[in-house]
Amino acid sequence: MNACATPPSVWDLTSLYPGPEAPALTADLALAAAKALTFRNDYRGRIAGPGPAAGLLAAGLQSYEALQRLGLKPYLYAQLLFAADGESDVHKALLARVREAWSDLSEEILFFELEILRIDPDDFAVLLADPLLLPYGHYLRRLTAHAPYTLSEEVEQALQRKDLSGREAFVQLYEELEASLRYDFHFPGESAPREGTGEELLALLYHGDGTVRERAFAVFLRRHGDNALVLGSCFNNILLDHGKEVELRRYPDLMTPTHLESETEPEMVEHMMAVTEANYGLAREFFALKKRLLGLERMKNTDLYAPLGGSGRSFSYPEAKELVLAAFGEFSPVLAEEGAAFFEDGRIDAFPRPGKSGGAFCMGMLPGLAPRILLNHTGNLRDVSTLAHELGHGVHFALSRGQNLFHYQAPLPFAETASVFGEMLLTRHLLARESDPQFRIELLCAKLEDIIATTFRQNVLTRFEIAAHRLRGESLLSADDYGRLWWEENGRLFGDEVEMIEPYRWGWSYISHFIHARFYCYSYVFGELLVLALYQKYLEEGEAFVPRYLELLSRGGSAPPAELLAPLGIDLADPGFWQKGYDFVRGLLEELRVLVEGRES
Repeated sequence: MNACATPPSVWDLTSLYPGPEAPALTADLALAAAKALTFRNDYRGRIAGPGPAAGLLAAGLQSYEALQRLGLKPYLYAQLLFAADGESDVHKALLARVREAWSDLSEEILFFELEILRIDPDDFAVLLADPLLLPYGHYLRRLTAHAPYTLSEEVEQALQRKDLSGREAFVQLYEELEASLRYDFHFPGESAPREGTGEELLALLYHGDGTVRERAFAVFLRRHGDNALVLGSCFNNILLDHGKEVELRRYPDLMTPTHLESETEPEMVEHMMAVTEANYGLAREFFALKKRLLGLERMKNTDLYAPLGGSGRSFSYPEAKELVLAAFGEFSPVLAEEGAAFFEDGRIDAFPRPGKSGGAFCMGMLPGLAPRILLNHTGNLRDVSTLAHELGHGVHFALSRGQNLFHYQAPLPFAETASVFGEMLLTRHLLARESDPQFRIELLCAKLEDIIATTFRQNVLTRFEIAAHRLRGESLLSADDYGRLWWEENGRLFGDEVEMIEPYRWGWSYISHFIHARFYCYSYVFGELLVLALYQKYLEEGEAFVPRYLELLSRGGSAPPAELLAPLGIDLADPGFWQKGYDFVRGLLEELRVLVEGRES
């Protein structure tokens, strides 16, 4: 496809199944259920015995992987359909159906990992050294980290059944509510009010008129406030569920499951967050600079992403595609080729519409199933950056496709590595080709806004989430309780530089990460600071850095983070590592300050 050609704007899912009622999908669900029974009969009671054979365990792992791939394909397909149109009754019914089928399958095969955890430690060490098990080595080692917190098969099965009508039911309720919300609003340039989507309103945070920005965000937030009963119930029950599971499994801390999954040390994460908070002043310096640029006497949080005026540029979807692929290509043809395949194969759903999920994501799918990207492109500079971000995720998944299912996904802290690196490549590509000082100011502002959103704001979100979980363990929380915690944590970042509008007390209610993945937000801080270090390495080493970076992406989650980073000279244990990222931010801030002062002189 020519870089300037108009790319498809709706993804094509027919390579997965012809449609939601396809016989092939029903057949896959039935086959997965049958194979789960066969797998249970073949392996239950044979893995944890004395001196288990490496060949038996290797065969079991291969069958276990194949079975999960078979069961996950319909589930992922249903999630994509629902994300594209969450109002469709057909899509809702299919998602509920495949969730229940996956829960049943998971219950049947649950014994397998539990038996692995009961293998004698001495026998386990021998098994790990066997060549037959080397492809699964890291997965097996990670699995054993969960051993102290794993319960009997009967209890684990009961927990899975409970989740289907408990936590997962509240997750689905939250998703369906968010997809159904509509907002009556008089959009700028239109003759009369109309019903709009949340994404359309959030896009107006980039509008040039401060009144429009504040009114749009207030309408969006108050609509969530109108649904306080449902949103509060979703949060209360999901947080309570997590707290009870932590107690049941006797985890030492609410964040322990996340640390185990992400292979991060609690002390390291706390140090990273403390360093981030010590650098909140950088964000406030930027807010003060932007207030000058906007000519405001006081700055509200609805002004954070206000356009500066002067260039007045917007970007069509084909233009965004061309810019991102060019930026990727300057770094590596491999990055550009893998990125271009998303457009050529129709694997991106680009524009907002009623019923479609808000925000943006890249679904990695499975090795052998090409990843998909959802966007809500409205034409501003941030949307171009979002495309670079999600396409970075997509390239990461594409390069790690040679890994098995258990090593395909990068560990949580690495989940944002390629995405944020893609944003940095785009920014530097745009700066290198741009001579207009005003647009250079806009680019630097956009980059600093992204970094602030990905480090400082995500730190705020993590602190809020920790506080909310701890308080929920003590008593039921009201919407006002959540709002108070949200206000306090955001206030620590904004200080006296930014005034929050009153409806922002509802800002916690639309952050879906709180619903879908406990304490996920600190991975953005980790990923952003890691990328700043990696990008600095690239500037220092040039072309020699590229193959080592691509190798890092291709390894997926096949080794611990420290081992994956060692070839690139990154030491996460270095006490000054996190501060180096913020020193880089200070450099960008000074670059912006020079341009601003030059414009004012």
